[in-house]
Amino acid sequence: MIDFEWYRSFISIYKHQSVSEAARSRFLTQPAMSQHLAALEAEVGEALFTRTTRKIIPTERGKELYSRLAPLIETLEKTTLEIRHSIETAPVVTIGSPIDYFSIRGLEKLKNVPSKVIHHQGEAPALFDMLEQNRADVIITTQRFSKPGIEYKQIEKEQFYITAPYEHGNIPEAADAEEWLLNQKWISYGMELPIIRRMWREHFKKRPEMEPHYVIPDLRGILSAVEKGIGISLLPHYLIEHSLIQKRVKTILNEFSVANEIYLGYKVKKKSDPFLLDIMEKLLN
Repeated sequence: MIDFEWYRSFISIYKHQSVSEAARSRFLTQPAMSQHLAALEAEVGEALFTRTTRKIIPTERGKELYSRLAPLIETLEKTTLEIRHSIETAPVVTIGSPIDYFSIRGLEKLKNVPSKVIHHQGEAPALFDMLEQNRADVIITTQRFSKPGIEYKQIEKEQFYITAPYEHGNIPEAADAEEWLLNQKWISYGMELPIIRRMWREHFKKRPEMEPHYVIPDLRGILSAVEKGIGISLLPHYLIEHSLIQKRVKTILNEFSVANEIYLGYKVKKKSDPFLLDIMEKLLN
């Protein structure tokens, strides 16, 4: 008789393409996970995976079994979680993201969620570590780091515009823009000119030969500096929208804007959690 846990182990191995990773995700030892797979393969009567030096690859029989089992297992696990949560109060969901985006876009989307939300801020590499080490249930990030068991979905594309104080004058034509821009006082998120460098490469096909006048590692702080006339910067439209309406800043040379993709990252094994699923759906909408 087939043990239900064999199925769960098989699904986990299939998703992670690794027995050791699957074992960690299920809080089992690697030998126990291997025993589950061997028992299931013996019951099925043929191999479900082909082993290589770096990972295991599902056979055609393994693919067929996964396509049949995965929806059933996910439905059963989701139902189990719903029953468990129905007798619990206010589950906690931990989100990692840049504070700038979360404070303006994330909070608006999550203002009516029933869950308790704990937010941790950080840059993309630190956010990935949070997710991998289970210190965050979901992350909002501009970079995707590939690893079995972790998936990403695009939330939106943010458009960055060169943003100047409202009274800033003498804006050149596009053909003369590079020299003029090099002579401006730039306010940057970091000394390496992160998004500014990408804009330069995209539109001028080279690195910018300049250093920032001000470095402020907070987009809201950069916007405040631009409003005060300290210099110019490259900022996302969602951040400057209110300031544009109030005529505290303006966008210039809009043909030199640059797009940045925002992603939602999560562990596959957690996406059946109804409360986490609710938060993910709200962030994606």
